[in-house]
Amino acid sequence: MAKEEQTQDQSTQAPADEVETTTEASEQVEDQVVELSQQVADLQAKLSEAEDKELRAQAEMQNMSKRMKKEQAQLLKYEGQDLAKSLLPVLDNLKRALAIEVTDENGQQLKKGIQMVHDHLETALNDHDVHEVDALNHPFDPNTQQAVQTVPAQEGQEPETVVEVLQAGYTLHDRVLRPAMVVVCQ
Repeated sequence: MAKEEQTQDQSTQAPADEVETTTEASEQVEDQVVELSQQVADLQAKLSEAEDKELRAQAEMQNMSKRMKKEQAQLLKYEGQDLAKSLLPVLDNLKRALAIEVTDENGQQLKKGIQMVHDHLETALNDHDVHEVDALNHPFDPNTQQAVQTVPAQEGQEPETVVEVLQAGYTLHDRVLRPAMVVVCQ
Protein backbone atom coordinates (compact mmCIF):
# COMPACT_ATOMS: atom_id res chain seq x y z
CA MET A 1 0.00 0.00 0.00
CA ALA A 2 2.81 2.29 0.56
CA LYS A 3 3.58 2.05 -3.06
CA GLU A 4 0.08 3.07 -3.98
CA GLU A 5 0.21 6.11 -1.72
CA GLN A 6 3.51 7.15 -3.14
CA THR A 7 2.21 6.95 -6.72
CA GLN A 8 -0.85 8.90 -5.70
CA ASP A 9 1.27 11.61 -4.12
CA GLN A 10 3.38 11.85 -7.23
CA SER A 11 0.34 12.05 -9.48
CA THR A 12 -1.18 14.87 -7.42
CA GLN A 13 2.11 16.74 -7.37
CA ALA A 14 2.59 16.45 -11.12
CA PRO A 15 -0.49 18.55 -12.08
CA ALA A 16 0.44 21.21 -9.51
CA ASP A 17 3.96 21.44 -10.94
CA GLU A 18 2.56 21.68 -14.44
CA VAL A 19 0.26 24.55 -13.39
CA GLU A 20 3.18 26.41 -11.82
CA THR A 21 5.34 25.85 -14.91
CA THR A 22 2.50 26.98 -17.18
CA THR A 23 1.92 30.09 -15.05
CA GLU A 24 5.61 30.93 -15.08
CA ALA A 25 5.78 30.39 -18.85
CA SER A 26 2.69 32.52 -19.28
CA GLU A 27 4.24 35.32 -17.19
CA GLN A 28 7.46 35.10 -19.19
CA VAL A 29 5.51 35.32 -22.44
CA GLU A 30 3.59 38.34 -21.10
CA ASP A 31 6.87 40.00 -20.06
CA GLN A 32 8.32 39.34 -23.51
CA VAL A 33 5.17 40.73 -25.16
CA VAL A 34 5.37 43.88 -23.02
CA GLU A 35 9.07 44.24 -23.80
CA LEU A 36 8.53 43.70 -27.53
CA SER A 37 5.60 46.15 -27.50
CA GLN A 38 7.88 48.73 -25.90
CA GLN A 39 10.55 48.07 -28.52
CA VAL A 40 7.97 48.43 -31.31
CA ALA A 41 6.77 51.73 -29.82
CA ASP A 42 10.38 52.97 -29.55
CA LEU A 43 11.11 51.96 -33.14
CA GLN A 44 7.92 53.63 -34.37
CA ALA A 45 8.90 56.84 -32.56
CA LYS A 46 12.38 56.71 -34.12
CA LEU A 47 10.86 56.05 -37.55
CA SER A 48 8.48 58.96 -37.15
CA GLU A 49 11.35 61.22 -36.08
CA ALA A 50 13.47 60.07 -39.05
CA GLU A 51 10.57 60.67 -41.47
CA ASP A 52 10.09 64.16 -40.00
CA LYS A 53 13.81 64.92 -40.40
CA GLU A 54 13.71 63.68 -43.99
CA LEU A 55 10.69 65.87 -44.82
CA ARG A 56 12.38 68.89 -43.24
CA ALA A 57 15.57 68.20 -45.17
CA GLN A 58 13.63 67.92 -48.43
CA ALA A 59 11.81 71.19 -47.70
CA GLU A 60 15.11 72.90 -46.92
CA MET A 61 16.60 71.61 -50.18
CA GLN A 62 13.61 72.94 -52.12
CA ASN A 63 13.90 76.32 -50.38
CA MET A 64 17.63 76.48 -51.14
CA SER A 65 16.95 75.60 -54.76
CA LYS A 66 14.32 78.35 -55.03
CA ARG A 67 16.67 80.87 -53.39
CA MET A 68 19.49 79.94 -55.75
CA LYS A 69 17.23 80.28 -58.79
CA LYS A 70 15.97 83.65 -57.55
CA GLU A 71 19.52 84.90 -56.92
CA GLN A 72 20.63 83.64 -60.30
CA ALA A 73 17.71 85.41 -61.99
CA GLN A 74 18.64 88.63 -60.14
CA LEU A 75 22.25 88.29 -61.26
CA LEU A 76 21.20 87.77 -64.86
CA LYS A 77 18.71 90.62 -64.72
CA TYR A 78 21.32 93.12 -63.51
CA GLU A 79 24.41 91.61 -65.13
CA GLY A 80 25.12 94.71 -67.24
CA GLN A 81 24.88 97.13 -64.33
CA ASP A 82 28.62 97.79 -64.00
CA LEU A 83 29.07 98.27 -67.74
CA ALA A 84 26.11 100.64 -67.90
CA LYS A 85 27.47 102.68 -64.99
CA SER A 86 30.80 102.94 -66.79
CA LEU A 87 29.14 104.20 -69.98
CA LEU A 88 27.05 106.92 -68.32
CA PRO A 89 29.92 109.46 -68.09
CA VAL A 90 30.61 108.88 -71.80
CA LEU A 91 26.97 109.65 -72.57
CA ASP A 92 27.18 112.78 -70.40
CA ASN A 93 30.24 113.99 -72.30
CA LEU A 94 28.55 113.39 -75.64
CA LYS A 95 25.58 115.45 -74.47
CA ARG A 96 27.91 118.27 -73.39
CA ALA A 97 29.61 118.20 -76.79
CA LEU A 98 26.23 118.41 -78.50
CA ALA A 99 25.30 121.46 -76.40
CA ILE A 100 28.19 123.49 -77.86
CA GLU A 101 27.14 125.98 -80.54
CA VAL A 102 29.15 125.74 -83.76
CA THR A 103 28.93 127.99 -86.82
CA ASP A 104 31.44 126.68 -89.35
CA GLU A 105 30.99 123.72 -91.69
CA ASN A 106 33.66 121.55 -90.04
CA GLY A 107 32.08 122.08 -86.62
CA GLN A 108 28.66 121.14 -88.02
CA GLN A 109 30.06 117.90 -89.48
CA LEU A 110 31.80 117.07 -86.21
CA LYS A 111 28.62 117.75 -84.26
CA LYS A 112 26.67 115.52 -86.66
CA GLY A 113 29.14 112.67 -86.04
CA ILE A 114 28.91 113.17 -82.29
CA GLN A 115 25.11 113.11 -82.57
CA MET A 116 25.26 109.77 -84.41
CA VAL A 117 27.55 108.24 -81.76
CA HIS A 118 25.28 109.60 -79.01
CA ASP A 119 22.17 108.16 -80.67
CA HIS A 120 23.76 104.73 -81.18
CA LEU A 121 24.98 104.58 -77.59
CA GLU A 122 21.59 105.65 -76.25
CA THR A 123 19.83 103.05 -78.45
CA ALA A 124 22.19 100.31 -77.24
CA LEU A 125 21.55 101.23 -73.60
CA ASN A 126 17.77 101.37 -74.15
CA ASP A 127 17.88 97.94 -75.81
CA HIS A 128 19.37 96.61 -72.59
CA ASP A 129 16.74 98.32 -70.41
CA VAL A 130 18.91 101.25 -69.33
CA HIS A 131 16.63 104.28 -69.45
CA GLU A 132 17.02 107.92 -68.59
CA VAL A 133 14.95 109.19 -65.66
CA ASP A 134 12.39 111.65 -67.01
CA ALA A 135 12.56 114.37 -64.37
CA LEU A 136 12.11 117.79 -65.98
CA ASN A 137 8.73 119.40 -65.09
CA HIS A 138 7.71 116.34 -63.07
CA PRO A 139 7.17 116.16 -59.30
CA PHE A 140 10.35 115.56 -57.33
CA ASP A 141 10.91 111.85 -56.58
CA PRO A 142 13.63 111.19 -54.00
CA ASN A 143 13.87 107.56 -55.16
CA THR A 144 15.21 108.50 -58.58
CA GLN A 145 16.35 112.09 -58.13
CA GLN A 146 18.76 114.02 -55.96
CA ALA A 147 17.92 117.65 -55.27
CA VAL A 148 21.12 119.69 -55.33
CA GLN A 149 19.47 123.11 -55.33
CA THR A 150 16.10 124.70 -54.63
CA VAL A 151 14.71 127.86 -56.17
CA PRO A 152 11.55 129.83 -55.39
CA ALA A 153 8.51 128.78 -57.41
CA GLN A 154 7.61 131.15 -60.21
CA GLU A 155 4.19 131.82 -61.60
CA GLY A 156 2.69 128.70 -63.17
CA GLN A 157 5.08 126.31 -61.40
CA GLU A 158 3.88 123.94 -58.77
CA PRO A 159 5.97 123.50 -55.63
CA GLU A 160 8.19 120.40 -55.43
CA THR A 161 8.55 120.28 -59.21
CA VAL A 162 11.84 119.73 -61.02
CA VAL A 163 12.70 122.87 -63.00
CA GLU A 164 16.18 121.94 -64.23
CA VAL A 165 18.18 118.73 -64.67
CA LEU A 166 21.89 119.23 -64.00
CA GLN A 167 22.86 115.61 -64.65
CA ALA A 168 20.60 112.94 -66.12
CA GLY A 169 19.74 109.92 -63.98
CA TYR A 170 19.41 106.37 -65.27
CA THR A 171 17.69 103.13 -64.28
CA LEU A 172 18.36 99.52 -65.18
CA HIS A 173 15.02 97.69 -65.12
CA ASP A 174 13.66 98.84 -61.76
CA ARG A 175 17.04 99.64 -60.14
CA VAL A 176 18.49 103.16 -60.06
CA LEU A 177 21.96 103.23 -61.58
CA ARG A 178 22.46 106.90 -60.92
CA PRO A 179 19.94 109.42 -59.53
CA ALA A 180 19.23 112.54 -61.56
CA MET A 181 20.78 115.68 -60.08
CA VAL A 182 18.00 118.26 -60.22
CA VAL A 183 16.93 121.76 -59.21
CA VAL A 184 13.56 121.81 -57.43
CA CYS A 185 11.24 124.79 -57.01
CA GLN A 186 9.81 125.45 -53.53
